[in-house]
Formats: sequence, C-alpha cells, structure tokens
Amino acid sequence: MMKGQYNTTNTKASLSPNRTSLKTLFDLDSNNEIEEILSMISYCTSTKTLIDPSEFPSQQEKKGNMLSQLLTILRNTKKCNHVSQILLSPLMEMISANLFRSLPPPSKPYSSFSSLITLDSDFPDEEDPISKLSRIWSHLQIVYDILMRLITNIDPHTLSSYINHHFLANLLNLFQSEDPRERESLKNIYHRIYSRFTFHRSFMRKSMNDEFLNYVFEMERHCGIGELLEIWGSIINGFTVPLKEEHKLFLMRVLIPLHKTKGMQGYHRQLAYCVSQFVQKEPVLGGVVVRGILKYWPLTNCQKQVLLIGELEDLVENIDPDQYRKLALPFCAQITRCINSWNSQVAERALYVWNNEHFVKMASMAIEEVFPMVVEGMEKNLKWHWNKNVQLLTQDVKLMLQEMDPILYSKCLDEIQERESKAFLADINRKEKWDRIEMAADNKTKTTTKSNYGFLHHQSQSPYICV
Repeated sequence: MMKGQYNTTNTKASLSPNRTSLKTLFDLDSNNEIEEILSMISYCTSTKTLIDPSEFPSQQEKKGNMLSQLLTILRNTKKCNHVSQILLSPLMEMISANLFRSLPPPSKPYSSFSSLITLDSDFPDEEDPISKLSRIWSHLQIVYDILMRLITNIDPHTLSSYINHHFLANLLNLFQSEDPRERESLKNIYHRIYSRFTFHRSFMRKSMNDEFLNYVFEMERHCGIGELLEIWGSIINGFTVPLKEEHKLFLMRVLIPLHKTKGMQGYHRQLAYCVSQFVQKEPVLGGVVVRGILKYWPLTNCQKQVLLIGELEDLVENIDPDQYRKLALPFCAQITRCINSWNSQVAERALYVWNNEHFVKMASMAIEEVFPMVVEGMEKNLKWHWNKNVQLLTQDVKLMLQEMDPILYSKCLDEIQERESKAFLADINRKEKWDRIEMAADNKTKTTTKSNYGFLHHQSQSPYICV
C-alpha cells in the first residue's frame, strides 16, 4: 500500500488482535498507527493478573495476541530506531510492569538443585511444577523476547536511562524464579546486557558477587546460582593475563566458599568450570583452590565427595608443577581417607584417581611423606573393606605402588607391622595390668569381708549389748 492510498478504516481493521500483524505500520508516518500501538502497549501494561481466575480467557488471549504483534513490529530492524525514539518509554514501562513481580512462594522448603524440571522424584504426589507456570510463561516469554530485541538492536546509550542500576537489580532478583525457562531467558538477557552495556559491567559483577555471598552465608536456597555461574564462566573466559586483584579475590572469597553449600550438586558443573578457568589462566592459583576445597570438604555427603574428587583430579592437570610438592601431602591424605570410606562409590572414585598420571607425578614428588600414609590405607582396605570391587581396585593400585618403589613399599609394610605388633603388646600389657588391679581389688574385698564377719561374731558372744 502506498502512502497516498492509506485508509484509516483499513488500518484499524488490520490492527485488530485477531487480524494480521502490525508490520506494515512502519511504512507509514501517521499519528493514528502510533496511537494504536501505544494503546496496545497500555493494555499490555495494565493487565498484570494473568493467572487471576476472574479474568476471562478472551482477555488473556487478547493480551497474548497484542504482545505477539508488538514483537513482530520490533523484528522489523529497519525501523527499530523509529521505535526507540517514540515508543521506547512506554515499552520499557510495559516490560517492567510484567516482569518485575512478586515471585510465588517456593514449592518446597528447601531445594538443593538449580533445576526443578529434572526432579520428578521430588514431586511424587504433585503434578509437574512447570505446568503450573505455563499460563503466565506464555506471556512472559514474549515480554522477554521484546526486551532482548530492544537490547540487541538499540544503542546502549539510548537505553541507559531505562536500563539502569535499579532495572538490573530487579532483573537479578528474578533469578530466584523456580521456572528454568525463565532463568534461561534471564541468563541470555543479563549476559547480553553485560556484553553491550560496558559502563554497567562493574555494577553487574558486584551485584552478582553479593548475590553469591548472600546465598552462601545467609540463605538456604537460590534457584539461579547455576545460571549466574554460567554468565561468570563467559566473563572469566574473557579476562586478560595477568589477572587483576579484584578477580583473584572473587575466586578466593566467592567461588571457593560456594563449594560448602547444601545445594552444591545443582551447580557444581558451572562452578568447576569457573574455577578451572582461573587455574588455566594462572596455574599458581591452583594451590589456593585445592586448599580451599579441602577446607570445605563434606564429612557426610557422599555425592558431594564424589563430585569434589573429580574436580580435584581435573585441577591437578592445570596446577603449576612447582606446587606439586607442597600439595602432595594434603591432597593424598584426603584421597586416602576417601579410599577408606565405607561408601563404595566414594572409595572407587578415589581409587580411580591413581590412574591419573599427573596425580601420580605429584605423589612421587613427596613419595617419602606420602607412601607411609597411602600404604596403610591400602592395607586397611584389603583387610576390612566390605565391597569386593573396592578390594579388587585396591589390589590393582597396590601393585602399581609396589612397581613405583618396591623397597619403600616393603619398608612401609614393615613399619606398619612393627606398629601393629607394638600396639598388640601394649594392649596385652594394659590387659595384664587391669587383671592385676582387679585381682588385688578382689583380695582386698575378701579380707575386708572376713574381718567384718569376725567382729560381728565376737559381738554376738559378748554379755554386753552395744546400744
């Protein structure tokens, strides 16, 4: 349709929610179509109670159609600047009104995983938790797409008055959502903002750090830690070497304490990737990371132990070899304790670490200090462990250690036998002492009893009566 042939009646018909999209409006410069778009934005802004049962399905459908039409308009990148100048303020108001809402209370008192969609066993008597959010998500998904379109196509300085610190703080709060689809959209948008809005990067890093620390030391749950760590993984990948002091402090004060939380299993993959990025860029940091993980080692959670054993094994390959000797003793001590674990999965995972050539190289750096402890752990497994598979793996590792240094291994065995014999003799001596003490006590008791009996017998024969 040419500009001179524009008809107001036809335009209003085309702007109906049940008709074709508003894409053709960008070919016109009339105020009527702008007012029509503003009317649509206003309707989408005011209708907030999407899950209110009092609302008619037709109203929800109408809003969904209008949001879809607005997204279609924004996909016309040729006129995107036109939108930014006239409709940007009401669009951002509409986005804020729909996104920044009070999240529903958690479905469980505590959830240690970042994604509820995979926890079928955690909801045995309930319907799929994601299905409960599907009604509101059908609208939120379009709103997130509109926001992504604006962030991608409009100059950051033009959006700076709308996407400010307050807006970013509200976005960060939405990572508490239990819907993994919403968190995925938030992750992509937040990362795109970090990439394009360079003047907000420092604030965004600090805000995410505060969120992590609040989770570690104050909160019991946070659904979006995994997504935030994925953003950080991309950020760390772009760090230049040598690393700034700010980034090293983030590793020591934020990432390492994240290993001690109850919900670490839910985001461990992302956390391990972030930590490994630091160690790859500066291998000297490997010692700090290993000691930090050993400091927060779980005592009763076997699943976390298995994950941390795998993380330590991966870190060994990137650690500076100059630190091998310093780390060999604490590292091997923890692996040996895991080898002696009564949980078969933990014991097997710890035994498999000895197949890693970097770990073996590290242990060989301090072989005089490490071998006595390791050999004792191996012999203990062979004698007492209940799992046959663990015993077989222990036997394989024992043969490998004997090949490494047969003289030292036999020397350690002799020392173990000597300690056991000394302990056995000490136990016998201690038992003999207790037997002598008990015998002396029995004799004393018998003597006392006889003397008391003689005294009573003498009193019974006396003509006098004691009063």
